[in-house]
Amino acid sequence: MGKFLLWAVIILAVLFVSRVLSHQKAQARQAAARRQADDARTASETMVRCAHCRIYLPRSEAYQSQGKTWCCAEHARLGLGK
Repeated sequence: MGKFLLWAVIILAVLFVSRVLSHQKAQARQAAARRQADDARTASETMVRCAHCRIYLPRSEAYQSQGKTWCCAEHARLGLGK
């Protein structure tokens, strides 16, 4: 009876340790995925809206004139009434 109890305790200890280790690995994978998602979010560019046609475009591609944002030079000209 003593040997059976000893083996049962050893098996339960091994199962417990393996479960704890697999849980730690899963948490590390989730943290890495969160960091990767955060990096992707910060790498994205701000979108702005054309004051004339109301489409969205990246800020780097937009025209800025008199405090307004335009998608092209033609819309800036039309919007400013030149």
